Amino acid sequence: MTKHIYIYSPASAVRDKAAFRRGVARLEGLGHEVEIDEAALSVHQRFAGDDTTRLAAIARAAASHADVALISRGGYGLTRILDALPYNALTKAIERGTEFVGLSDFTALQNALLAKTGAVTWAGPAVGEDFGAETGADDIMEACFDDLLSGQGEGTGWRMPMRDAELKVRAIHDATLWGGNLCVLASLLGTPHFPSVDKGVLFIEDVNEHPYRVERMLDQLRLAGVLGRQRAIVFGQFTGVRKVPGYDRGFGLTTVIDRLRSLLKVPVLAGLPFGHVPTKVLLPVGAKVELAVDGRDVFMVWGHRHASGHQHAAHTPHAH
Repeated sequence: MTKHIYIYSPASAVRDKAAFRRGVARLEGLGHEVEIDEAALSVHQRFAGDDTTRLAAIARAAASHADVALISRGGYGLTRILDALPYNALTKAIERGTEFVGLSDFTALQNALLAKTGAVTWAGPAVGEDFGAETGADDIMEACFDDLLSGQGEGTGWRMPMRDAELKVRAIHDATLWGGNLCVLASLLGTPHFPSVDKGVLFIEDVNEHPYRVERMLDQLRLAGVLGRQRAIVFGQFTGVRKVPGYDRGFGLTTVIDRLRSLLKVPVLAGLPFGHVPTKVLLPVGAKVELAVDGRDVFMVWGHRHASGHQHAAHTPHAH
């Protein structure tokens, strides 16, 4: 199953070129035709080229007719150019069948596109940190990516932490899935690039953010009325947290989640295998989903996003 994968750099410069090369080699080793954008390894300050260069790279990705347009890495850079993104070209590319995949800073493009045109993109891996991981690409991530390429992916599932075993959550139907990196998402609030999603399923993740910063961003979204309008809030993986010994005194992410649950009537779920972690599922940002909870097991289904008649079981990693 050879697919055309276009690799480009819309945000930070690729610093770990060895990981980039490993990622490209891995994708080629899986039998795919990999096309690397001419500016993929460009450097301007901290960015993969100046703003004009990166906008041109995004336009080339949209014009590539590739099956998948995959980011080299996240970092920072897309919020700088949201006003100038080629939204019509991106939407037409998606309508033609190009799937745009990424995470982290890519959250800005995904949600701006959702706000502007309603087009569906995929929260998923990047070339360097995922396919180019020094220890090898994660099996579940690759299986989910393969499902996207084959048009057979129809949903995902995971196991919530033991402490959430008694949560009672009604089944959710026909809800828009949206979200991504919490810090990037919060930065879009109050702008035309923030999606106006009511009764959706909002998923969030972040890296290197202390729990108090996570709580502050969540409070911003809560006080703005965003969280209370959703059908569910789903916590992905929050990694790289550095607590202050002797200072936090038990304040952590579980504290943040428990407080949020006490303030919202909306169910707050945890353990989604997505974020800056090796084992990550792919999630269709902007698609309609169904969500059901059975004890600690959560199942989220979006059906087929391609014209494929095949049925395929969802990958269900157990995230703790």
